[in-house]
Amino acid sequence: MCGIAGLIHRKKSTNVGKEMQNMLQSLKHRGPDSTGYALYGDSDSKDYILRFKVGENVKEGSSAIIEDESIYEHRKDKVNSAINDYGAKIIEEKRITPYSYRYMISTSEDLLELAKKIESVEMTEILSLGKSLELVKDIGDASVVAKQYGLNEFSGTHGIGHTRMATESGVDIRSAHPFWGYPFSDVSVVHNGQLTNYWNTRRKLEKLGMRFMSTCDSELIAVYIANKIRQGVNLEEAMRSSLDDLDGVFTYLVATKDKLGMAKDYMAAKPMVLFESDDLVALASEEVAIRSLLPHEIDTYDPFEGEVKVWQA
Repeated sequence: MCGIAGLIHRKKSTNVGKEMQNMLQSLKHRGPDSTGYALYGDSDSKDYILRFKVGENVKEGSSAIIEDESIYEHRKDKVNSAINDYGAKIIEEKRITPYSYRYMISTSEDLLELAKKIESVEMTEILSLGKSLELVKDIGDASVVAKQYGLNEFSGTHGIGHTRMATESGVDIRSAHPFWGYPFSDVSVVHNGQLTNYWNTRRKLEKLGMRFMSTCDSELIAVYIANKIRQGVNLEEAMRSSLDDLDGVFTYLVATKDKLGMAKDYMAAKPMVLFESDDLVALASEEVAIRSLLPHEIDTYDPFEGEVKVWQA
């Protein structure tokens, strides 16, 4: 089932972390297993924000192995060595949870090669790497994850998010949404639906050197869009080509450093409700999420089949 939501402010920055939390909490009934945020901050720094994890959120009583926290610290030290060996510089280092970190790094090198170096460390996965994107996802509902990662005071212009009901993969961070558009900075995707040509399309992208960290079809959309952008295709054109190249029923949201986009397949089987004003665009699987931002009477509409829309911050 799952729920997706997104918003973009066209003229100002706001507490977009709190706004996205309210929207996603309203969609908890569509997916209580995990929640993810892709938030776009006000940073205009030349440096990169790196979010990564060195383990999983494993609950007591789970069949998964619960690792000692010293293992996380050991892996983090290896990540530091990998970054330094590549010639990048760690400017700021912050531990968010026992298994999750937020870094500021400086580099002029190719992000793809740097990402490969970092993820060569055992059990390490980059969640996002960009100038303004900060991607956070974990087990629990929107309020639990927002509190755990301190997102309630996140200032920015736009964001997308996802509430997940695990159906075809495990309840873990690796399978949670959103997905970063590896290795192109500041691209993220959330998706509701199912792709029927997942494996054929994935193999084509892997032959081009793209990596996948899960078997979730939503990650395929993120990697597909990132690959198009790396080839010089603009966001709207990349999304329009996805309607022909990706088979199945799907509605997805994609965000970049300064844009928010929505695409709906030709069958339009997956729901999407849209509100648009001069200052704000808000989208969600159900209108209740938009009304968490705008509790007064508003006009919304459902996008048409095969529709692609892109908004600028």
